[in-house]
Amino acid sequence: MKKSVRKIVKWSVISITGLIISVVLLGVWFMNLIPKFDQSIKQTTLNDLPYLSENIVPKRGKILAVVTSTNIMGSSNKATGYELTELSRAYYVFQANGFEVDVASPLGGEPPVIIDNDDMGAYDYAFMNDPEAQRKTRNTIPIADVNPEDYQAIYFVGGKGAMYDFPDNEHIQSIVQKYYESDKVIGAVCHGPAALVNVKLENGQSLLENKVITSFTNEEELFLIPDAKVIFPFLLQAKLEDNGALFNDGIMYLENVSHDGNLVTGQNPWSTWKLAETMIQQLGYTPKFRIITSEELAIQVLNSFEKEGYSHTKKMIDEFYSATSGEVDRTLIAMHGIVAGMQWKIGKSIGLIRLVSYIKTKSEE
Repeated sequence: MKKSVRKIVKWSVISITGLIISVVLLGVWFMNLIPKFDQSIKQTTLNDLPYLSENIVPKRGKILAVVTSTNIMGSSNKATGYELTELSRAYYVFQANGFEVDVASPLGGEPPVIIDNDDMGAYDYAFMNDPEAQRKTRNTIPIADVNPEDYQAIYFVGGKGAMYDFPDNEHIQSIVQKYYESDKVIGAVCHGPAALVNVKLENGQSLLENKVITSFTNEEELFLIPDAKVIFPFLLQAKLEDNGALFNDGIMYLENVSHDGNLVTGQNPWSTWKLAETMIQQLGYTPKFRIITSEELAIQVLNSFEKEGYSHTKKMIDEFYSATSGEVDRTLIAMHGIVAGMQWKIGKSIGLIRLVSYIKTKSEE
């Protein structure tokens, strides 16, 4: 009996040790798929970006970007603010297309900012190294002091803080109502559409009634913050729908933009580029040519995988690299693979990790 017990213990230890070694080796292999961060990107300036430094478009007017002044999520003590990438990318699309950008906030002055290092790219670091952009973000205009007549469009930047100080701000409501009824362009991304939830038109009808709108979805919110219903005053998707919006619910954490007349809304940070360029189109201009980023290529890969499957997506990757379209952001695809694993979508997770491995191979050819 004792020998049997010892044998069972022995083989249990061997099995557990083997499992641990396998997991460690798998982790090492996975990390080897992710490219090392290029520290030089942090030094990017406007002169390094042809989109901004070459073929300058003549001045066409001004656009107002609005960011949150809220730095804490309710009673949670969790830090918040505006999302830097949601401001920087739109800011440069507007600027490259001939529009000067001013930045306002409910309180004015220097607002809190959230910088997610995993999402930062060349344009975001250029924004941080841009003296004029930094001057504007550190000295935002109080929204109460904004002259709406100075601008052709308004853009509400996301960030969870917007859930607290956008919805009930009477100055925001007034500007949005005037812009909508005078056919000026209104844009908002991620949590930025919180600015729209309580806006009434002159006839007393909700601005959102029967409008196709998107924002950060309930699914996205609750995945990141399971107690979001307690922390936030409302879930944004639910609130938009309660006010009559026809909500456009896109794939989780992928680009999704809704364009309904002069209202342009984006689901999440990865929708910022397309949203800003759609606003330029709504203003009556063809957006200036821009080489799309490695992150946007990754989004195309992820969209293809969701809609067309693994084999079709491999062919798309082949086309990217044969056409020298640029490097695909493997890190973003790997993160989606991890998210799928966390949701117990094992087949999807494995498929995405296989794509990361395939992209690594293509990039090294």
